Amino acid sequence: MRGDVALPVKKKSVVISAFTLEAKLKRKIRAHLRKLGFERSQGGALKPPSSSKEAVRALHQEQRKAILKSQRRFLAEALPQLSKHFANGDEIDPRKVLPRLEIVEAGTWQSDLFRLASLTWSVPVSAGFGRRLRYLVWDDSNKKLLGIIALGDPVFNLKVRDELIDWTVKDRGKRLVNILDAYVLGAVPPYNMLLGGKLIACLIRSKDVRDNFLEKYGETRGIISKKKKSARLVMVTTSSSLGRSSVYNRLKLKEQAYFESLGYTQGWGHFHIPDTLFADLRAYLRRKRHKYANGHKFGEGPNWRLRTIRAALDALGFKADLLRHGIGREVFACSLASNAKNILRGKAKRATYRSLLTAQEVGLLARERWLVPRALTRAEYREWRREQLLELLSAVRHTAMDQASTTLPEAGRRARS
Repeated sequence: MRGDVALPVKKKSVVISAFTLEAKLKRKIRAHLRKLGFERSQGGALKPPSSSKEAVRALHQEQRKAILKSQRRFLAEALPQLSKHFANGDEIDPRKVLPRLEIVEAGTWQSDLFRLASLTWSVPVSAGFGRRLRYLVWDDSNKKLLGIIALGDPVFNLKVRDELIDWTVKDRGKRLVNILDAYVLGAVPPYNMLLGGKLIACLIRSKDVRDNFLEKYGETRGIISKKKKSARLVMVTTSSSLGRSSVYNRLKLKEQAYFESLGYTQGWGHFHIPDTLFADLRAYLRRKRHKYANGHKFGEGPNWRLRTIRAALDALGFKADLLRHGIGREVFACSLASNAKNILRGKAKRATYRSLLTAQEVGLLARERWLVPRALTRAEYREWRREQLLELLSAVRHTAMDQASTTLPEAGRRARS
């Protein structure tokens, strides 16, 4: 009998990825941090390439480019329509500058102008959260935009602020409602060349801001606590994104101090994790069915993005100190009420605002204190042209800028080339 012949069995081919999803994501994170210039210290924490302002700006450039790219359609539409609101240098007479605050409402051309102005910042600005007051600051002498201000809910934990007030966790929970944080604050070109940023900062401490807050949020219900609260704005905090600030330090008009330095943050945050990488981290958490992958409504915490990144890094096996970028921000407080600290400590019930001036009164004092003297020694502001906004938005120069330049004046095309 003929024996059976054993035929070779054709095995089904299996493609095995050289790297798991986790490994690929970890490599991507490490490559991104190396590209930014971060190194590891001896203790394992991140070490920035430098603490200079130029280096900090450079660290934000990847994030800024991504934001500008995502806004290219808006820029193509907004620049031709709204650039007229920015001043040419020779349209400014520093002796006649007359600041005025205008509240920005959502869905208006003023809201688009605020958005456009904020995109010119070298360091990307936050969208804010919770309660918000946004302002355009106009120069009524020529009807041009001088600067922008945005106030929003403060973070719950801020060590240097909490040490200044010296309150308990319970007291903070009750009285944080009386504080806002200035997350956007500054002058636009060419007013920034005249120290207009100092003028803008001083407008925070004005009757106008106090009254606007009282009208909108004086009687409010906490989103998290659901309790009705009688709020009075007694303090506004802010921080310098470039380390030590030359704008807020020693900021005085006559004998009135407008901001006081509280110290520095400890250099924790997520600015070095851009939106594209954040999307990858969220997708990873979504695969793992993690609760932070999709939950981001207010009431789940203002630091949802930070906690989401931390959760993803933890799941990937990274240490938490990967979020410690080492760039400390100088933190400042502006007390609108002269007894602000006692109000926040619960030692006083009625806020004292006797020293507050109107925004116009503050603006006129600031004009004489900074703008007029600066113009005498630094006349280059007169050479600025509004078409140079194209250069400030150069990250999208070959997309939205190409479209916008077809309707902007000829000088705009020269500035772009």
